[in-house]
Amino acid sequence: MRPEWWRDRALLPSAISGTFLVAGYVAELSGVAVVALTLQAVALVAGAYTFVPGAVRRLTRGRLGVGLLMTIAAAGAVLLGHVGEAAALAFLFSLAEALEDRAMDRAKEGLRALLALIPDTVRVSRLHGDVTIRAADVRELDVLVVGAGERVATDGVVVDGRSSVDTSAVTGESIPVEAGPGDAIAAGTVNGAGTLRIEATAAGRDNSLTRIVALVEQAHARKGERARLADRIARPLVPAVLLAAAAVALFGVLVGDPWTWVERALVVLVAASPCALAIAVPVTVISAIGSASKLGVVITSGEAFERLGTIRTVALDKTGTLTRNEPAVVEVHAAPGVADEDLLGWAAAVEATSTHPLAAAIVRAAPRADAASGVVEDAGQGVAGRVDGRAVRVGNARWLDPAALGDAAGSMAGRGMTVVVVEADGRIAGVVGVRDELRPEAAETVRLLRAQGIETIMLTGDNERTARALAWAAGIVDVRAEQLPADKAAAIEALARRAPTAMVGDGINDAPALATATVGIAMGAQGSAAAIESADIAFTGHDLRLIPAAFAHARRGRRIMTVNIGLALAIIVGLFPLALFGVLGLAGVVLVHEAAEVVVILNGIRAARRAPSAVAAPAPARTRPIDA
Repeated sequence: MRPEWWRDRALLPSAISGTFLVAGYVAELSGVAVVALTLQAVALVAGAYTFVPGAVRRLTRGRLGVGLLMTIAAAGAVLLGHVGEAAALAFLFSLAEALEDRAMDRAKEGLRALLALIPDTVRVSRLHGDVTIRAADVRELDVLVVGAGERVATDGVVVDGRSSVDTSAVTGESIPVEAGPGDAIAAGTVNGAGTLRIEATAAGRDNSLTRIVALVEQAHARKGERARLADRIARPLVPAVLLAAAAVALFGVLVGDPWTWVERALVVLVAASPCALAIAVPVTVISAIGSASKLGVVITSGEAFERLGTIRTVALDKTGTLTRNEPAVVEVHAAPGVADEDLLGWAAAVEATSTHPLAAAIVRAAPRADAASGVVEDAGQGVAGRVDGRAVRVGNARWLDPAALGDAAGSMAGRGMTVVVVEADGRIAGVVGVRDELRPEAAETVRLLRAQGIETIMLTGDNERTARALAWAAGIVDVRAEQLPADKAAAIEALARRAPTAMVGDGINDAPALATATVGIAMGAQGSAAAIESADIAFTGHDLRLIPAAFAHARRGRRIMTVNIGLALAIIVGLFPLALFGVLGLAGVVLVHEAAEVVVILNGIRAARRAPSAVAAPAPARTRPIDA
């Protein structure tokens, strides 16, 4: 944990240097020259201790850096007899470097806070009773015993007990959710009042939370456009400054006034050094990415973060993104002479062994139905089997013509339902309307995106009428329906040519589109490998309002980066002529230069504060009713 500034040992050399420098100035004003020189020399040594050894080590490896410029300037000032100015340079530069290190540590605190969500120890159920082990030693299939108020050490599935769990620290979703047998629980989740027994599905050292931290750490190393721009300017600037200073000193020799121009050459070394430029982008990116991780937004690179701030179009997948991914039977229309219960029972019996999401919805609607015999599934069409001696087929309207029930089927599709047709002994027995309801915050999310000037588009493989009904309820006008994965990727490619485009999907079925987009965003991924491989950004939660919040956060970060780069360049451009023509001496240039670096650092840290739209809880979402 980062100590308070007055307890930070890294600031001690700067504190010593500053104290002796002030004492030296006081002694100099008092006319005690020898004492003043001694005190200033101590100040110089204390300050130089923080950067001179490192600069020399890098030089022996053939690497030039800002520390070398400051070392040469300080040494030259001493040789010219300006020990006080050399001491001021050493003090201010060492202080700026220490503050920079503290700023970077602060920026990385978001990662340490994520790792702190994992408890040190955990209770594990064994044959001879519960034992306490280190969380890192948990293995797959271990059964964790999680008491009230305790954190879950790794990912798992509840096998016993019921409780409400708080996932806000991991997913950014503030409302506790109920958890019971069969429910998945993510590492770092806080248990509520009940006791849960959770079977681990991941080891203690490799779970969704540790993967998120690893991804964010990797993101710090992958630079974006602005970071590369700053590097392209800063890297050649150090040798260029050395050459410029040498040229100034040589000019002094040629005009017969070497001492004046050598002194100005030393001042030029400091004035044109790219300290602020080198830190302008990294401190901003690390602050912003670490802060985003607390929102439940995992950004896989600095480049992805920068691109996120450019987005002008968002394509949203329907199933599992705009909708809850929990299809349910919402309407049943049976043929004359057929009871609704019988219709659902026949359909559930045939669908009992199917893994299709719509099948699960029908089975939930008739849980007591016995499984059919002789079940055969026709991929993409439906299933057939025998129920109580009847030949039953269940499938879509393309496979089974609803015939006399066509109007009812059309009405269902027009209200956003997927129509399932049931046939018994060769006659249409009825139609079942299944709908995956929109997430309650869908319309609010679209409104927030529109307020940011971002266009929204729905991409879905569902039929046109169902897609348009759901899109209308969410407030989306542009709908691309009946899209295969390749179609989605082609649509994203076309949109991205027009404007920077983000694709939001589940990270698995939408992998081609996610990979094609300017920024691919996987919803509810919890750091899963499949989602991260195809997406640039993964949201560990399911609240769609994370999307506009992330965009606002990224745009603000880009603005801060741009301001930092501009300020750093302005300082160099402004100080160089002042140093060259002797308007400012060494101490004055050092003061302005290091003060500017501190301003750049403080401005970069501001990126950790999320934009107001990313922090404030939006008003309760109001989605237009589909049946209207």
